[in-house]
Amino acid sequence: MNVLEEWTALVCRELGIDPAVVDRDLVLDLTRDVAHGVARPAAPLTAYLLGLAQGAGTAPPDAAAVISAKAAEWSRD
Repeated sequence: MNVLEEWTALVCRELGIDPAVVDRDLVLDLTRDVAHGVARPAAPLTAYLLGLAQGAGTAPPDAAAVISAKAAEWSRD
């Protein structure tokens, strides 16, 4: 098990989350898109917002697709 897997398992255990429902790659890909397309500090904020969306009932893959598209369109004119 690598460090990222260990960390994910530990945090899931502490928060009472089933690790099987965590799509780690989806979150990492999303935050990469935001960090590169918007700004690095926006990446952790976006991960938090994704968690809020999931809590509100928005399916994470749908929310992630919307956010990734917005990050690709982002322009700081």
